[in-house]
Amino acid sequence: MVTEAEGLDEHTRHKAEFYMRQIIAALSPTNFVMTNPQLYRETVASHGANLVKGMHMLAEDIAAGGGEIRIRQTDTSKFKVGENMAVTPGKVIAQSEMCEVIQYEPATDTVLKRPLLICPPWINKFYILDLNPQKSFIKWCVEQGHTVFVISWVNPDERHAKKDWEAYIREGVDFALDTVEKATGETQVNAIGYCVGGTLLAAALALHAQEGNRRIASATLFTTQVDFTYAGDLKVFVDEGQIGSMEDRMKASGYLDGSKMAAAFNMLRASELIWPYFVNNYLKGQDPMPFDLLYWNSDSTRMAAANHSFYLRNCYLSNTLSQGKMELAGKTLSLKDIKIPIYNLATREDHIAPAKSVFVGSSLFGGPVEYVLSGSGHIAGVVNPPDKQKYQYWTNGAVKGTYEDWVAGAEETPGSWWPHWQRWIEAMDDKRVPARIPGGGALNAIADAPGSYVLARV
Repeated sequence: MVTEAEGLDEHTRHKAEFYMRQIIAALSPTNFVMTNPQLYRETVASHGANLVKGMHMLAEDIAAGGGEIRIRQTDTSKFKVGENMAVTPGKVIAQSEMCEVIQYEPATDTVLKRPLLICPPWINKFYILDLNPQKSFIKWCVEQGHTVFVISWVNPDERHAKKDWEAYIREGVDFALDTVEKATGETQVNAIGYCVGGTLLAAALALHAQEGNRRIASATLFTTQVDFTYAGDLKVFVDEGQIGSMEDRMKASGYLDGSKMAAAFNMLRASELIWPYFVNNYLKGQDPMPFDLLYWNSDSTRMAAANHSFYLRNCYLSNTLSQGKMELAGKTLSLKDIKIPIYNLATREDHIAPAKSVFVGSSLFGGPVEYVLSGSGHIAGVVNPPDKQKYQYWTNGAVKGTYEDWVAGAEETPGSWWPHWQRWIEAMDDKRVPARIPGGGALNAIADAPGSYVLARV
């Protein structure tokens, strides 16, 4: 019916298709007691005790969501940040109103001369890259000889309402670069940006290029969009009416509550992230299993009003960065001004930053780009330690032609892309120096990693 409807513009048709899929997922027979044989048997056998417990859990989740259902996906009692998550040893060595900068303790006698600075997204928290010692990309980088610095963004409140993208660059990225230089004496770094943290990093690089700032010598982008033409189902939530309504709500509080973004992300994969937990929790009356990734997923963050409005309007609505029209700090940014090497990682099953979208954005940079496609999705395709021997990645030289043609000719390599990235880093500069302690004698430790900003919960 949606496919054959006449007179619909592309955006309206996309919205109709998306919400039709939501309805279909909701009406699945497995979601109802009378049409799910397993649920029916359990209900009869327990005389409905499963439903009674399920209704208690539903009431608790509505209370936790302040009147809206905040469906639990994991047993949160089994995890604590700083105790069994985000435990790679390090120190907070600098703090601004926008972020804390963490430097991790070395694990090797010598380290690469060029430090590594990670700019994570401010939607959710940085410890997705440090979930536990077995899955930690940060720990692995330290073990390869990187001096690792990470930006831990503040969980904003009404005080940060007017902090926009320029503030996140100046008081986040640039503040961290200053900190790295003070701690190590190095004037050039390798930088990593993840998701929207990568989009911010790309904008910062374009701004730096106009200002003559050469402190970032290479950039690695994880599942990062700089062109939003093929941005996928998240575009369903973005039009002038929806953004205007969201801005009106943000004016009252100064921020967007993290649960709103979490709900949108869950809807992208409703059949995996919503309805199985609806059935398990409210119909079976069972507590969900403990799962570190889903704990992190539930540890959502607020979005500062000015920052989030700028992001939605300039990226999803108007796509200004890709067109050379984004205006920051009185300058009009062009990605062609970015001449440094870029390692651009996409994941094949990504619902947030589709692989085709990342591929198309690769052609907009002014320097060499290494596009790499990893198996799995937005998180598992990135957080994939080599010793797990899971998934695979594809390479195919220079970015040219269509995404489909690139994939057709790509070479598949089993396992993690992490060692491939390490070889790319060392091919640019493999010079080593004696290992560095956090702060380097110039900066005193403020606190142990993971710091205090990451602990603020919504």
